[in-house]
Parts: sequence; C-alpha cells; structure tokens
Amino acid sequence: MAQPLSVQLYTVRDAFGADPVAALKRLADIGFTQVEPFAIANFADQLAEALPASGLGVSSAHAGLVADDVDAHEVLAVAQRLGVPVVIDPFVAPEKWQSRDDVLATAAKLNELVAPAADLGLKVGYHNHAHELQSRIDGVTALELFAGALHEAVVLEVDTYWSEIGGESAVALLGRLGEQVQFLHIKDGPRVDDVKTQTAAGRGEMPIAEILAAAPHATPVVELDDHAGGDMFDDVTESFRYLTEELGQTAGTRAGGANGAAL
Repeated sequence: MAQPLSVQLYTVRDAFGADPVAALKRLADIGFTQVEPFAIANFADQLAEALPASGLGVSSAHAGLVADDVDAHEVLAVAQRLGVPVVIDPFVAPEKWQSRDDVLATAAKLNELVAPAADLGLKVGYHNHAHELQSRIDGVTALELFAGALHEAVVLEVDTYWSEIGGESAVALLGRLGEQVQFLHIKDGPRVDDVKTQTAAGRGEMPIAEILAAAPHATPVVELDDHAGGDMFDDVTESFRYLTEELGQTAGTRAGGANGAAL
C-alpha cells in the first residue's frame, strides 16, 4: 500500500529560514500532509511553533546521530518533543566508508541508539549519498555492507538520485535492500553530480514510477538539493502534482498537528 507523500524541508530551506510558519503553510496549501524537517536540534523552537500552525505532521527528520561531536540523546529528546517518529542521520563522511572496520563501526553506533530511541517511542535510521555506493568492499557496496550489520530496528532512507550518481540502479538497489528501506528521497534531473541541474519530479531522467513500485511500503519524500533558479515552491508543486496525479501517490490526511504531539 502506497504511503503518503512527505517533503524534505531542506528543499525550501531559504523560505523556512526566513519565515518557518509561512513556509510550512505554503507546503500545506500545495497538498502535503507531512514533512521531513532537517537539523532538528537547531530548529526545535521554530518547528514547535510552525508545525501546529500549519497542521502538518512529521514523517521523519534528519539530524546527525553518530558524529563524535553530536549528543545523540539530546537529539532524540528533541525528536520526541516535536513528534518525530524516526530520526535519520543524513550524512557520514566519505572517508568512513572505505574500510570494513569503519563501516561496521558506524553501524554499531546506530545500533547502540536503538534501545534509547525505543524508550522514547522512536526509531533511528540512515540516509545515503553517492559515496556509500561508490565504495566497494570485497565486491559489495559499502552501503549494503552497512545495511547487513544494522539492528533490525534501524531503517534506511534511500536517496534514489544519489544512488544512481553512485553507480547503482535505484530500482535494483531497492530490490536488494527490501524492507529495511522505509523512506525514499524522490528527486529528478539528468543524473549528473551537479545539484543545480535537479528538477521537479517527472522532468528528468529518473525512473520514478519504477522506483516507487520497487518499494511501495516506503514513504516517498520529495526533495531537491538545489536548482538552477526561480521559486523552489514551483518545483515542489510540480513534483506533488506529478506524483499524485500521474503516478497515483496519496497525499494522506491532515491530522491537524505534528503527529498529535504536544508541542
């Protein structure tokens, strides 16, 4: 069963930074019912105000969890306050994906957070870029080595665009990773390593229909890392239209707050 669409707030970071309430209301007006915030420890107060004002729920959120300078327990506490069900570490640097020991160490750090997250009613996960797939260890992508070492409660968010930049078919990768993948970053463009070339969903070369069919259990999250110019909300609106009207994705039902959380 198709999961309701979400949208990564990093896509509209400039508008969010200028006026969080107005930015989230624009996303709600487009038709989204949930969002994926980023850097939640930095924007906790803004989100606590803007989410209930917009009526949007939270599908998941990005925040560093495993870096040495991060207090993961503080991040999890913020997530609980905001009604975030899943906290996803969005980036571990390329040098940490070159050896088996380093990959397994990163997996172990996430695994150690499973219990404290569960105590707060949360889950943790990881989001890839290209480098986790460009690195191969004993013939296996570093991302898949990592996935095999994760606790069963740790989820994956596959960025389908960066997967293809990294040299792996997103559809094939999703088939191999299976139910571990609970979130998909959906973006489009010419599949080149230049974020300025990214486009609204349906306007580029990505096989988005096939990607969604390969992981129907996963929540699709609209994202553009950047674009060539113009109003980013136009690309977000077009992405929403394409995914709902042409590909039949559901927008979900507005719950009237951030997953019912008391903010």
